[in-house]
Parts: sequence; C-alpha cells; structure tokens
Amino acid sequence: MSSIEELQKKVKQLEEELEKSRQSGAVRTKISQMSSEVVDSNPYSRLMALKRMGIVDDYEKIRDYTVAVVGVGGVGSVAAEMLTRCGIGKLLLFDYDKVELANMNRLFYQPNQAGMSKVEAAERTLREINPDVIFEIYNYNITTMDNFQHFMDRISHGGITDGKPVDLVLSCVDNFEARMTINTACNELGQSWIESGVSENAVSGHIQFIVPGDTSCFACAPPLVVATHTDEKTLKREGVCAASLPTTMAIVAGFLIQNTLKYLLKFGNVTYYLGYNALKDFFPMMAMKPNPECDDCNCRKQQEEFKKREALKPKPVVVEEVDTAPLHDENPFEIEIVSETTEEELKQAEGEKPQLTEGVTVAYTKPAKSATNDTSATVGDVSGQSLDELMKQMQSL
Repeated sequence: MSSIEELQKKVKQLEEELEKSRQSGAVRTKISQMSSEVVDSNPYSRLMALKRMGIVDDYEKIRDYTVAVVGVGGVGSVAAEMLTRCGIGKLLLFDYDKVELANMNRLFYQPNQAGMSKVEAAERTLREINPDVIFEIYNYNITTMDNFQHFMDRISHGGITDGKPVDLVLSCVDNFEARMTINTACNELGQSWIESGVSENAVSGHIQFIVPGDTSCFACAPPLVVATHTDEKTLKREGVCAASLPTTMAIVAGFLIQNTLKYLLKFGNVTYYLGYNALKDFFPMMAMKPNPECDDCNCRKQQEEFKKREALKPKPVVVEEVDTAPLHDENPFEIEIVSETTEEELKQAEGEKPQLTEGVTVAYTKPAKSATNDTSATVGDVSGQSLDELMKQMQSL
C-alpha cells in the first residue's frame, strides 16, 4: 500500500470518528412553531418574551425573513451566529476565504476547522445551533463578472419564498472593491442593505444603513481610496497585516444585528449611521442624503424613483382647532375678577418707554419715581417715631 493510500485511509478514519463524536452530542430536532412557553426545553422562550413585554408586536415573523451576509469573517461570522440564535428564517452566506489559525483571535471559528472554507465551516456550526434556519452557502468571490451575476440572482430571487428577493443584505467585507460591488448590485435592484466595517487599528468601527434613492449610497460620498481610483493592493505592505480585536468585531456585529432586527421586526428607531471609537467610547450618529451627482447611474435613477414615490403619497392635512366657547358658560354666583391695581397706578408703574420700531414692545419698564415708592424714606419719617421707640412698643405688646 502506497503512502498516499495510507494517508487517505487515515483521513477517512478521522472523518468517521469526527462524525460519530458530533452525532453523540446533544442535537435538538426542528421546531415547527415558535412557542412562548417558559420551560427549559424551549429555545425561543427568551426571544418570545420580547412580545410579552411589548417590545415587538409579532416576534414569530422573524421566520419569514431572509438575510444575505456577504463576508463571513470577524464581523460576518458573529453576525450570522446572532441571526441564527434569533431564529431568522433563512441565511445566505457568501465568502471565498478559508479558515486559518490566524483567525483564532476572533470569535466563532475553531482550530479544528482550519483549512475548511469559511462558508462550509459556518454552516456546520450554525446548523447545529439552530436546525430551524435554512442555509444557502456560496464559496466564491462576488467581484468577478460571472459570480456577480449569480450574486445578483440570489439577492433578487433567494428569499424564503421562492422567487422573492431577500429582505436585507449585510456587508461584512474587509475591502472597498467588495463594498462597491455590493453597492452596485443593491443600487440596480433597489435593495436595502447595511454596510459595516472595522478600522485597521481594531479600535473603531461603524455601521451604515443604505436605502437606494433615500439615503447616501456607498458611492455618493466615497472614501479617498475609491474616489482617487487607487488600487488597494498597492497600499498593503509585505509582512504587515491589519490588527484585529474580537471585542471590537463583536461590538460592531452587535450593532449590525440590533439594527437588522429593528428594521425587520419594526421596533425602535433604525440608525442610518452609527460609529464607534473604542479609545474614547464615542458613538457618532448621522443621516446622509444621496448625492444628486453620484457616479453610480443606478443611484441617480433610484433617487428619481424615490422622489416620484414620495410625490404620490398623500400629504397630511393639519387642521387647527380653535375653541371659541367660554370655559364656563354659566355663572350662577356672579363671580367677577377685579384688579386691585387702579388705572392711575398702572400708568405710574409703566415709567418711561424708549422710541421703538413699529411692532416692537419692551418686556418691562422702570417704574416712575413717586413719594409712595421712594425707598429712601426711613420708618421714622413715615410714622414720626424712631426705630427704638417702635421696637419698645412691639416688646410691650
């Protein structure tokens, strides 16, 4: 027997042992319907509590939605796991990379998965976590021409209902070329998506919700690398890699999926842009409108379509209610409000008024001086007695 055959036999034996160890573990069966019953055997009881507490109207609808995750790396793998644990209906995973030991500083992947494609390793892990989720995995680079057409097809027809588009696309890629590819596809299809990223120094990140025609697309305000048409490959130095922290990756993934759930299940406010600076714990937020002169022709087209849709919406009519009826129509006790200040006192209190432009009035005036309000007079001047005499009278009372 040759050494190659011996190695093949050994590999097959190890695969069989691995499969047996997996089967011996606790694997739950599929659950046809989400239940809110509070028992230890119900994996959805904590999620369904959101409905009971009034946060979400109908949490079960999570099973009706499909999300495409492009890039199953430090952010994408954790995002896919969060969606799986939340009970999403269907997940489409796109990536062309393999699991490496250099990825072990991040969450999700394990050393025994080294050498496997990321999408295959992710599907195996996620299916064990929640077998109720439907998975589609694609191990290819979306930026090539042939793969781009297939990517477009799955976005527009890969929904949980046959022939329907996905409900949301999550960009978890680590390069501008892939982001621009996703941007191009979503602009052409009118598909909403959320872009995410972590800086090379691993201490900041962001998410950006993009609705074609309504918000700024990725090409409306492109980074310098994209705006100058610089080849990213020329920016990378030999032997130098970007930093990566599992904490920052997980935080950005958490923001990403939190926004995804708010968008799909319609609760809270969907954030259009949220940044994160770990050094200062700074969280900037903003909303960016689309650029009318965007380089992407499909973005400009979507802007026109959005304006047409907005023009067709009925404008809300604001009717001001004027209540002219008296507060108390009847006055059986003939109660009247009488001012204790006479007209003469009002005139004296007004004092001098400066010359002002027509329509402008002063908030207050300095009262005119008079004998009655002259504070310089002493007590003795008014009563004819000194202060000591008045004090003695008070003590004798």
